[in-house]
Amino acid sequence: MMKFKTNKTRTYDGEGFKRRAACLCFSSESEDEVLLVSSSRYPDQWIVPGGGVEPEEEPYGAAVREVHEEAGVKARLGRLLGIFEDRKHRTHVYILIVTEMLEDWEDSVNIGRKRKWFKVDDAIRVLQSHRPVHAEYLHRFKNTRNSTCSPLCHPSNGNAPGSQVMDSNTPSSLRC
Repeated sequence: MMKFKTNKTRTYDGEGFKRRAACLCFSSESEDEVLLVSSSRYPDQWIVPGGGVEPEEEPYGAAVREVHEEAGVKARLGRLLGIFEDRKHRTHVYILIVTEMLEDWEDSVNIGRKRKWFKVDDAIRVLQSHRPVHAEYLHRFKNTRNSTCSPLCHPSNGNAPGSQVMDSNTPSSLRC
């Protein structure tokens, strides 16, 4: 199912959830600093970059595209952190390692979006009051940080078995 929103197409899965993708962008392999961006709706609040999955787009492709548009970074796609649900959205959240930061990018030019590096615990505090589901991404990250395989492979991740289909088009970094 699709709905149109001013030059953006919203896509929905078979259960009626809006399909989204988001990224925890880290400054290095040590994964100790995460990049947040200012909200387009509330510029004094920080959020995790992410947005809708377009038709014919895979969630990991949407994650890379969204972080480029919203945060002005090029990044190496890492593992799938998990699939998060709220009332209306089902969001695939990926780990990305930033490889390049652009000086000017789409959302900085068009809407004045800002970006800022945060220590993980500081980012959780900043997100907790106005974007608790975004804070949950970082809580999950902290709880699965030492895992050698995608948290999707572990029974404790809260995702039902088979909720994510991995196939030959899935990057090897996301397969176990």
